[in-house]
Amino acid sequence: MIPREVLRKVRKIEIRSRRLVNEVFAGSYVSVFKGRGMEFDEVREYQIGDDVRAIDWNVTARMGHPYVKKYVEERELTVVLAADVSGSNRFGSLQQLKRDLIAELGAVLALSAIRNNDRVGLVLFTDRVEHHVPARKGSAHGVRVIRDLLAFQPAHLGSELQPALDFLHRGVRRRSVVFLLSDFLFDLPDLARFSATARHHDLIAVMVSDRREFAWPAVGLVEWEDCETARRMWVDTSDPRTRRLFGERAAARRDRWRQLFRKAGVDLIEVETGQPYERALVRFFRERERRLAVS
Repeated sequence: MIPREVLRKVRKIEIRSRRLVNEVFAGSYVSVFKGRGMEFDEVREYQIGDDVRAIDWNVTARMGHPYVKKYVEERELTVVLAADVSGSNRFGSLQQLKRDLIAELGAVLALSAIRNNDRVGLVLFTDRVEHHVPARKGSAHGVRVIRDLLAFQPAHLGSELQPALDFLHRGVRRRSVVFLLSDFLFDLPDLARFSATARHHDLIAVMVSDRREFAWPAVGLVEWEDCETARRMWVDTSDPRTRRLFGERAAARRDRWRQLFRKAGVDLIEVETGQPYERALVRFFRERERRLAVS
């Protein structure tokens, strides 16, 4: 039984997301994603003007003259939302939890896909994969994805990315557009394994943060609790050195993730709780569209 409060929140997010999809993102989604995937169709004899990179060398060697692989444009797309539901995403300092922002972003992306008759799947993870909804089409399925993003209660609070990456690489076999939604407050994964998942899918990182994770106000002694381990500690926020070190470490962690994404060829969208995220999504769509136009 889903609590009435959650159902109201689902409806609120669905209404807002549909407006954004209809008014802002519909055309961008189509231009960036639709028709970008190609699937193998057949091999045929090489013809003058064919791209030599398409030559199938195994068939060529067997037949004694050149053959090329023929591809056709995929008629539909699969979008997978891989959302971090670990304890750290239950934090928010500006009337919005990081988890709620992840749910709203996921709703916009899911409804954009559903509107364009694409399939949408969902993977929810902590330090393990906790919930998987196979990709399907239809508005009712889209609402289920939004509901699960908001209402699912994980069995664990810890966070680790590698199990989710392994599941996406082995468990989601069809090449998909994967939006990895997380605050990325865990250790960096192995670059080779991360890059392998990025090659298998079109992987896009969505980094969700809160301003208080980078800058503490000077409010004296504050008791902090780790959302994942329940460990508590007292911190003197009136100490300028403490606040500076905290900000520097948070910024350095974010920069390490940015470097990893660049090395793996993964696009990054950065959003913050309590702030409009439309601009970040539009900027992502436009930058990606420009790259596709010159590629």
